[in-house]
Amino acid sequence: MKHKFFRLALLLPALLLPALAACGGGYDYSKHLSEVRSDIFCAETEEFSVTLSCVSREYPYSADGVASPMRKIVEISLSPAENTAAEYSVFVLGENGEQVLGGEASFRNFAGDWYFSQSVESFPQTSISLRVTWGENVRELTATSVKNENTLSPEAALVRAVEHERELVERLTVDGAFRGEFYVRLLRRDKNYYYVGVMDRAGGVVALLLDGETGEVLARREN
Repeated sequence: MKHKFFRLALLLPALLLPALAACGGGYDYSKHLSEVRSDIFCAETEEFSVTLSCVSREYPYSADGVASPMRKIVEISLSPAENTAAEYSVFVLGENGEQVLGGEASFRNFAGDWYFSQSVESFPQTSISLRVTWGENVRELTATSVKNENTLSPEAALVRAVEHERELVERLTVDGAFRGEFYVRLLRRDKNYYYVGVMDRAGGVVALLLDGETGEVLARREN
């Protein structure tokens, strides 16, 4: 069930529109986006750390080089500080403290965390209130966005990637149409980064790691 409680966080700055259109003589590469992680909200206590990611992803999801319509999803990951037999539930709270989304999380062996996801109609901004329960324990805390005023938008990161990979993009353009799809994911380590993946229709991927503020390409890998 979708919940109408978030305000839209992905507002494309007007100044970016000309820049995006300028790539390739006015071609809009954003229509070939298959996945965008636009924001990450983090919180930590002595007992666990939790992140909430705002993700727009094509549905049904298929890594085939063809972009399909996307839907908005909130993904929550909780990592306990110590191993415990308890099962975790995570909820997002509304302005009056009511639980507006969330539920029982599932343990992921490959990641070692507890995971919950749910479709939404819009994303939060700046900060969110969370309630975590396990066993008889209840904790409420505030998770804040990792983004700051200098963090590039996903659209701006895409512009930088297209500029850097101009030869590849032109090679994947046939009869004036781009034949591939893009993945743009905000990452948080010591600072903010963007992963930008370019996939062709044969499954080949060029992956870029960008500085989250300057858009400088820090690493490139081709599979």
